[in-house]
Amino acid sequence: MRIRRWARAVRWHLRELTGEAQYDRHCERYRRHHPLAPVPTRREYQVLRTRHQEARTHSRCC
Repeated sequence: MRIRRWARAVRWHLRELTGEAQYDRHCERYRRHHPLAPVPTRREYQVLRTRHQEARTHSRCC
């Protein structure tokens, strides 16, 4: 039981660090707001996210 709990915790941390959880949250939100539209692929999501970050240069320190 402790090993399973430890493995779940490690998996959660890895998903948060790699951004996989953020993509999953985006997909859930997208499905709620656009139920008939196809969900963007992970690649499309990354492109949109990068464009958004580059457009908001005041949010970065450098």
